[in-house]
Amino acid sequence: MTHAAPPFDVTRIREDFPILSTRVRGLPLVFLDSGASAQKPRVVLAAMTRFLETSYANVHRGAYHLSEVATEAYENARAAVARFLNAATPREIVFTANATAGFNLLAHSFGPSCRAVVVSEMEHHANLVPWQMLRDRAGVELRICRVTDAGELDLDHLASLLADGRVGLVSVTHMSNVLGTVTPAERIVAMAHAAGARVALDGSQAAVHRRVDVQALGCDFYVFTGHKLYGPNGIGVLYGRLELLEAMPPFLGGGDMISEVTLSGFVPASVPARFEAGTPPIAEAVGLHAAIDYVSAIGMGAIEAHERRLTDHAMARLSALPGIRVLGAAQDRGGVFSVAVDTAHAHDVATLLDRRGIAVRSGRHCAEPLHARFGVESTCRASFGLYTTEAEVDAFADALAEAREFFR
Repeated sequence: MTHAAPPFDVTRIREDFPILSTRVRGLPLVFLDSGASAQKPRVVLAAMTRFLETSYANVHRGAYHLSEVATEAYENARAAVARFLNAATPREIVFTANATAGFNLLAHSFGPSCRAVVVSEMEHHANLVPWQMLRDRAGVELRICRVTDAGELDLDHLASLLADGRVGLVSVTHMSNVLGTVTPAERIVAMAHAAGARVALDGSQAAVHRRVDVQALGCDFYVFTGHKLYGPNGIGVLYGRLELLEAMPPFLGGGDMISEVTLSGFVPASVPARFEAGTPPIAEAVGLHAAIDYVSAIGMGAIEAHERRLTDHAMARLSALPGIRVLGAAQDRGGVFSVAVDTAHAHDVATLLDRRGIAVRSGRHCAEPLHARFGVESTCRASFGLYTTEAEVDAFADALAEAREFFR
């Protein structure tokens, strides 16, 4: 007998996050910067503390009890990530330091096999700069897919970039960290595969807000980071099809990524160990496992439905404010809103919002070319989490209106 997940109760869920009871300048904290790094529920904090207090040791190398326990916990985390993404096997999951490390690994170990790589104008620097470095280092051509005025990927332009059959990889975001745009991943994968190219998706935002099934998407690589998924910082994930990972050379050299070493050379370990040189993020993997269990118990479908309601409400409120420009108007978007106020710089607006206890990000959000594409120097970004409330969205909108008047 299957049991349905309990109804989504954001008030009850907020009780799981101790930091949300914090007061800022005497006011309740309104935390709207989850897109940069999400807050952590008690179960994540407790799991890591319990592991460090009772079970910590280095993994894979010790023949003693604590090392065996730690290794089991570390590999159980890998299996949990595989289930979360619906990977075919845990061997397709590589732990990295963060999403940036995942893309650098791809650029070094898979990128040189490509004649050309396609990225888009809306990419986070983590999915742009490694490919620029590959271009400069190895001469791999870098092609940039345009973004429409609505903030959507220009699929006609993508088709033209793929037409000559030279592209080895299309590496694009699954959900923009600036526009909230959710890209049509299945269609992108189909187009790329038809042209003989592989596909990597940056899921740093998408994996937090929606259920991700890498087998259903058909992508070849998928990257996300733990600290946005209510887990700890210092751990990220690279999913790769097993046959592709097995054909890729190691990125970093050192301990644990080898099966044999002599003074004249080495033999790399099997996948995924060959990509996890040195002591890995062990306690962080335990924390990520706890975070995945936490969101899975709530239900990614329930989280998505809650955040869709918030997104619709935010779009209605923000689009009605005079002098407030919301970047992007994609048909499918998530709870990320980057706004420009016509009377003030984003940093000044964010500082004033902080006086109201509202935490938002200001700047270019590691997406400088995208801001240039839309003709803005910088924006204030509100990004939602599963604990965000409609009242917090209203507080953000009201504070923006006040800020515009204040700086006139």
